[in-house]
Amino acid sequence: MLAGNGYEDRLLAESEIFDLCSEALSKLDVSGKRLLALIPDSTRTAPMPLFFRILCELLQGSASKLDFIIAQGTHPPMSDEAIDKLLGMAASERKARYPGVAIFNHAWDDPDALAQIETISAEEIASLSNGLMREEVAVTINRRIFDYDELVIIGPTFPHEVVGFSGGNKYFFPGISGPHVVNFTHWLGAVITNPVVNGKKDTPVRRVIDRAASMIPIPRVCFSFVATREGLNGLFIGAPEEAFSAAADLSSKVHIVYVQKTFRKVLSMAPEMYDDLWVAGKCMYKLEPVVADGGELIIYAPHITEVSHTHGKYLEEIGYHTRDYFLKQMQRFSHVPKAVLAHSTHVKGVGAYEEGVEKPRINVVLATGIPEERCRRINLGYRDPKTIHPREWLDRQREGILCVPNAGEVLYRLA
Repeated sequence: MLAGNGYEDRLLAESEIFDLCSEALSKLDVSGKRLLALIPDSTRTAPMPLFFRILCELLQGSASKLDFIIAQGTHPPMSDEAIDKLLGMAASERKARYPGVAIFNHAWDDPDALAQIETISAEEIASLSNGLMREEVAVTINRRIFDYDELVIIGPTFPHEVVGFSGGNKYFFPGISGPHVVNFTHWLGAVITNPVVNGKKDTPVRRVIDRAASMIPIPRVCFSFVATREGLNGLFIGAPEEAFSAAADLSSKVHIVYVQKTFRKVLSMAPEMYDDLWVAGKCMYKLEPVVADGGELIIYAPHITEVSHTHGKYLEEIGYHTRDYFLKQMQRFSHVPKAVLAHSTHVKGVGAYEEGVEKPRINVVLATGIPEERCRRINLGYRDPKTIHPREWLDRQREGILCVPNAGEVLYRLA
C-alpha cells in the first residue's frame, strides 16, 4: 500500500520524513531479514545522509542485516572517501557507529558480478517499444541481490532524458544491471529523442524497465522522493511502480518550468556534482526544448576536464552527432556500445543527416576545462570559460537570453 505526502508549495520537515519512514517500515515484516538498500551516487541532488541515518536507526535493531549498494549504472566506482561524503559522515564515524553496514559499488562491467534472471523476448520488446525495437533483451543484474530477503530503493525522481522520469525500478535497470540492459534502454530512449521522452511518465523505456523488474524474484519496496537543493517536497513509499508514479506526478509540478518563448542563447551552468560531460550533458537535455532553431546552448562548467571517465575512449572516436547521423550508418558504429551512441545524440540534440551532411537544430558549445582542439575534434563548439561572466548573462535575460544556474535537474519546456 502506498504511503507518503507531497507538496508543491512547501518542504517536508525532517520529523515528517522520519515519521513517514517509520510508519512504512513498521508495516514491513523485516524481523530477522537481510535488507539491501539501493541508493544514488553523488550525481543526484538527494539528502542521502538523512536517509542513511533514518534507515540505520529504524532497521538495525530488527533486521539481521542492512547493507547498501550504489546504483551508479556505468558511472565510475566511488572511493571510500567519496562514499563517506555522500552519506555525510567521517570515516571514523562510519567505523564506530555502523561497523556491520557494508556499502558496495555496482560493477556493471564485471561479468562475475552479474547474473541473468530471464530474457524479454523480441516479440514482447516490439510490443513494449511500440514497434521501435524487435530484439531479445537479456535481463542481467548485480548478483548480490540474491544474498538478501528484501530490496529497498531509496532515491529521487526527476525528469529524465532516457526513461521520462528517473526513480522507481530505474534503480535496478540500469542502476545495478549489466551492459545489455543499459545499452538497450538508452538507445531506445535516444531513438525516441530527448524532447519527446523527457518529462513523460509513461514511456516505452519505462515499460521495458518495469517488465525487467517484474522478473526479480525478491520482494521490493521503494522510497521515491522529490528533492530540490532546499529539501524534500515529497516522499512516497510503497511498491516501486506506485511510489515512482506518485513521485513523478509531483516532480512534473516541481521540476518542470514552462516559458512563453524560445531563446536564441542559453547559458546552462553545471553544478560541481557533475564531474565530466557524461553527466553534465544533463545541462543540455533539460534545456534543449527552449532553444530557438539555429540558437546556441553553452554548457558552462570550468571545473570539467573530461568527456567521460568511463566511456571517453569511444566518445573521442565517434564524437557528438544527431540521432539520424547514427541511424543511417549503424553498421559503421556497430562496435560502439549503444549507450554511448545515445549519450552522443542527447548532447548534440535533434537534427537531420541528409546526403552525408549533418544538420543539427542548435549549436552546442562547451565552456569547460576541455581544450578547444579536443572540443572541435568531438564535434562540439568551444568557448573560453574565462570570457563568460554569468552575472552579465543573468542581467540580459530579456534579450532572448536565458541563464540557468545549477542546471541539469529542472526541465524547461515551452508553455
